[in-house]
Amino acid sequence: MNFLSYQSIPAILKDNARKFAGRTAISYKKRGVFLSLTYEEFYERVLMLARGLKKSGVKPGDRVAIFSENRLGWAISDFGVQSAGAITVPIYATNTGTQAAYVINHSEAKVVFVSTKSQYEKLFSIRDQIPNVELIISYERFMGDRSFPVYTQYQLSEVSTPLAESEREEIEAEIERIKQEDILTIIYTSGTTGVPKGVLLTQRNIMVNAEHGVARIGQLKTQQTFLSFLPLSHVLERTGGYYTNLLSGNHVAFAENVQKVMENMVEIRPTNMVSVPRLFEKIYSRVYENVHQSTAFKRNLFHRAVEVGRRYVQKKYVTHEPLGILELQYKFFDRLVFRKVRERFGGKIKYFICGGAPLDKTINEFMWIIGLPVFNGYGLTETSPAITLSSLDVIRFDSVGKPLKDTEVKLAADGELYVKGPQVMGQYYKNDDATRETIEDGWFKTGDIARIDEQGYVYIIDRKKEIIVTAGGKNIAPQPIENELKLDKYISQAYVYGDKKPYLVAVLTPNLERLIDLGRELELDYIDMEELVTHNKVMELYTQRVEMLNATLPPYETIKRFVLLPREFTIEGGELTPTLKLKRKEIYNKYKDGIEELYMKAGNGLVGRPKTNNGETK
Repeated sequence: MNFLSYQSIPAILKDNARKFAGRTAISYKKRGVFLSLTYEEFYERVLMLARGLKKSGVKPGDRVAIFSENRLGWAISDFGVQSAGAITVPIYATNTGTQAAYVINHSEAKVVFVSTKSQYEKLFSIRDQIPNVELIISYERFMGDRSFPVYTQYQLSEVSTPLAESEREEIEAEIERIKQEDILTIIYTSGTTGVPKGVLLTQRNIMVNAEHGVARIGQLKTQQTFLSFLPLSHVLERTGGYYTNLLSGNHVAFAENVQKVMENMVEIRPTNMVSVPRLFEKIYSRVYENVHQSTAFKRNLFHRAVEVGRRYVQKKYVTHEPLGILELQYKFFDRLVFRKVRERFGGKIKYFICGGAPLDKTINEFMWIIGLPVFNGYGLTETSPAITLSSLDVIRFDSVGKPLKDTEVKLAADGELYVKGPQVMGQYYKNDDATRETIEDGWFKTGDIARIDEQGYVYIIDRKKEIIVTAGGKNIAPQPIENELKLDKYISQAYVYGDKKPYLVAVLTPNLERLIDLGRELELDYIDMEELVTHNKVMELYTQRVEMLNATLPPYETIKRFVLLPREFTIEGGELTPTLKLKRKEIYNKYKDGIEELYMKAGNGLVGRPKTNNGETK
């Protein structure tokens, strides 16, 4: 589909409501059952909300904030705001009230949508900090405080009152006035390295990125079902999945939450999804966990299948060699082994798109082997997001693909990747200094260190600001080491530290299920996870696992000591961003005492509970 033949995203939705009137547009779970709206019904709800917004005084160019997790209300709000000529300002659902206040005040949003009473209470707690907010709209019905009234989206939309023809004409005339150059959204960066910056993205920025992404993958020729679970507050999910599929006339289903994604995959049976590496790490871990618990015969069969699959995908997608009898061998193992694996994830997945952070080569290759292709991509909020993307013809398992159409990339002297293209933002909102620092002669500085091979494949090494410079002057990218650590069956997450230090150390989180099984097998005596992770036999095991990795690394990249936590990093715990990337500064600050103690003791592996920055044990 040629998205750029339209002037805006709402204009495409308007056309789709006519072309695909009875086709399912959105599904969402309510009281344990997935419900849905057709394109015609969804568009009608969008127009009703736009009517309500206009009656409430929202004018073209006004900013309207959405403080919610993914759900039907989010989608109706987003398209309704745009259809009223206004600008959507998403806020991560996991943000605190104070964090939300910064976005609301900086963007000058006077209307805020919230999903639940919990989100409302965050705003209520800081109501004195957001004096310019005139209207709070909720997706759920509850009683608010009289001093800070809240109305429902149903009330604002007047759903029980059909649209008058004059009202429809007025809103659709507003849609027709939207141009590709108009600002669609202001997305605030997650603020892991300072004060969040508001990224101004136009209708064209998003539309061109969606169109060129679809052209690269070439998988949306038939009707698809997309399962949405990454936050729509993030541009990767919004452009790469939500907009791309709705604009293509596909079915978008909202997962209940991150914890239930695997369960929802079986229920919805999606054909495509967008994710960060964490999902694929979990799939890889879950598959091998099941293999580990199976009979010796089944384990051998699986490993044989993977070996045949590895040779198959290398020849078919990387070197493009004739397959010969290998094709028959792969089909045999696919029917016998891999198809059963795919059924555990719905059985209909045609492809995933991965972004947000580099996906480990071993895991990427494994996904292709089992018939769940992952198109690795790269980009930032400022680039709408995709700069590069893999395809069936452009695959290197450790690469993020080649630049999209009309996109140029180059490397600075220090290896930083620069990009120029139609998807690049024009500026940061009310932050000219940051804009000048980031855009130079039309080139956007990504802040990522990369390399580009002779064939044009791009490889991301790490964030420029996260490169570790040891006391010995060695420059080390932590992410590749962390990815290798996470491949171990006993390790779930890893954080590597060592800036201005004599050697590298790590904070590890265990694969809890595997560790509990180990405790049972070894008949270990322990009360809770805190005691289990400090058990001598457990520490000996993890020391051996780390030493196995060290044997493959140059001496200056080896992990000399580590801390083993009794739980995983989480968003709620402050260690992860809403898109599941490590918050390095926060992790260091939280476990500073325990990390620094690793530089004061001899030996490998800390036997004892890690300390937080206030000296208390966790």
